[in-house]
Amino acid sequence: MTTVQLRWERREPPLPTTAVLALGDGVPALAAATRDRLRAGARLGVVADDTALLVLGAAEDLPWADGARYLGRDGELLVPTTARLRPAAGLWRAALGAVDGQVCVLVPGHALVADVPRAGADPEALEPYVRGLA
Repeated sequence: MTTVQLRWERREPPLPTTAVLALGDGVPALAAATRDRLRAGARLGVVADDTALLVLGAAEDLPWADGARYLGRDGELLVPTTARLRPAAGLWRAALGAVDGQVCVLVPGHALVADVPRAGADPEALEPYVRGLA
């Protein structure tokens, strides 16, 4: 067995933003902001569960929320826009078990592999995640 240690380095210039991710307590705020952007006509793809919310779309359509992490594409992997993986990002997608048709996210301390969502998510589907704000 070979062990490879994941390292993060600062990236300059940052990657173009293509997604935003919230984890844990940050999910309700991003869910509310995403719901509002969808209602305003933005075409966004959404992957949600009780611990993470991933929103994909054009940079100008993405919502803003405190504590959210903005992601860009490093090959076929979504990573923080200001971070570079070592070893190269291309190695990590396969290591995480992602296959064609799935989105793969790697941020310090967390990984997410999910089916690619279609653009044009239903804003009302985010209500269960927004309720944590009350």
